Amino acid sequence: MYTRRAFVMSLAATPIAGCVGAQPLTSVRPAARDSDPDLVPRTTPGWTAWVEAFKRRAAGEGIRADLLDTAFRGQGFVPGVVARDRNQTEFRRSFEDYLAIIAGEARVQEGRAAFAAQRARLDAIEARYGVPAEVVAAIWGVESRYGQRRGTIPVISATSTLAYDGRRGRFFEQQLVAALRILQTGDTTPQRLVGSWAGAMGHTQFIPTSYQAFAVDFTGDGRRDIWAEDPSDALASTAAYLARNGWQRGALAAVEDSGGDLRPDAGGPIFRTGPNFRAIKRYNNSDNYALGVAYLAGRIAGGGPLTQKFGPDEFGLDIDDRKELQRRLTAAGYDTQGDDGVIGPNSRAAIEAYQRANGLAVTGDPSQGLLRALR
Repeated sequence: MYTRRAFVMSLAATPIAGCVGAQPLTSVRPAARDSDPDLVPRTTPGWTAWVEAFKRRAAGEGIRADLLDTAFRGQGFVPGVVARDRNQTEFRRSFEDYLAIIAGEARVQEGRAAFAAQRARLDAIEARYGVPAEVVAAIWGVESRYGQRRGTIPVISATSTLAYDGRRGRFFEQQLVAALRILQTGDTTPQRLVGSWAGAMGHTQFIPTSYQAFAVDFTGDGRRDIWAEDPSDALASTAAYLARNGWQRGALAAVEDSGGDLRPDAGGPIFRTGPNFRAIKRYNNSDNYALGVAYLAGRIAGGGPLTQKFGPDEFGLDIDDRKELQRRLTAAGYDTQGDDGVIGPNSRAAIEAYQRANGLAVTGDPSQGLLRALR
């Protein structure tokens, strides 16, 4: 059974009925359209022929001919989408790294600000669906960084590209048909129907079939608009999804507990989980994801950081060492693009450049020796 996403890794508002004092989220805007030329749709003979055959199948499923013509106008094959689908990272990121990415101190502060700005509508959503406001806000933060990274790739192009490519053709053809139904019901337009490379959409990244099953019109304007600047429908849709997938009012999701049942990283913090942990996993079937959402929700609501520490990594460095390494590399002219303590591609590129410039073996690996040299 597919969860909300078929792939696993791997937050000028309108008033809400009965909700007084909702504040506009003025600081959040969609990311600029990706400048990567491989993410620009283009027509190719193979894709065009596939689309013509698909249109006949879609018509048989009740999609209007005029809608098909409108929806596919200006769409095309997106080679970068295929590349991303075929080259999804296979390594398992540590839970410590995952938390540093989604719930580092800067992200927590960002989340608290977004939560405060949307508190009235989040409380109204909680009252209707029974899912705590901070949990919905945490999913918003993890999925799109509170609306800042909703995706800019046309969903029709992305899903048709992946259906045509064939690796998961049946699944993505289902997503394409569902996306066309979204247009046919008038919830949005082809120009606004954009998302990630695999067709996940809006503030909380629904795939089209999940949108069809769970999206709600919380604002009462007649459209389930998860793409709008106003995140109300998207946030309410997330709460509706969880409510219909086992969320229990007042039950536990996950909490740090040395006597608990779940330790994602050897030597790291231990967590006790409850029924709502499984509900979050229905949204994304990943232990790290569900723990991360629960932890971020607690931090957004005012809770403190983890009390149990993570041990050193395979290179003998703890997170403070890795942050120092990133800061010292950047100060030396080898920009790591941040100092979150996660040794990702940017940090490895900086390490390689430093090693190359200093006559060292070029491995891209951090080490205590490298940190001592930078000191």
